[in-house]
Amino acid sequence: MAESSRNTKTEQRYRQYNPYQDLNIPIRNLYNLPTSPELLFQEEAAKNRRSWGENLQFYTGIGFLSGATLGALHGSYKGILAAEAGETLKLRLNRVLNSGGQKGGKFGNSLGIVGLIFSGLESGLVYLRGSDDVLNTILAGLGTGAIYRAASGPRSAAIAGAIGGITAAAAVAGKHMAKRYVPI
Repeated sequence: MAESSRNTKTEQRYRQYNPYQDLNIPIRNLYNLPTSPELLFQEEAAKNRRSWGENLQFYTGIGFLSGATLGALHGSYKGILAAEAGETLKLRLNRVLNSGGQKGGKFGNSLGIVGLIFSGLESGLVYLRGSDDVLNTILAGLGTGAIYRAASGPRSAAIAGAIGGITAAAAVAGKHMAKRYVPI
């Protein structure tokens, strides 16, 4: 009884803050957002690309999420195939979940590192060359593959670099084709 009377006293003494109380604006007009980009500095508005920090977060995040998803699917499939006759449903489900979680983490971390290396190289190339063009993306893909597989030896690094460059070139070509032929 004493606890409830003390709670009502504190509720009467303090009121919740409402940041919109003095605006005198109908709530439906409050969320009409502008269509132009809102940036703090005009120099940022003049640029037509993401900053190095945004690239870092974007490529690393996309790499990790796609790797984790693909790895979880691959691991779950392997877990389903590894099921033995006579196992209970609980044991089979446990095997699938364990296998999916193990592969998902490994693939996610691997592709996240690839995205991290790629974003660093691409941003560095833009800074060094002073231009943002297709060549930066292709060279960043080439360098990413080579750096990622450098510990396996020079032959493996060269092959992975070539695969990375070809993959980056294919991604750029696919982006240009989608912009040209897909009506959005």
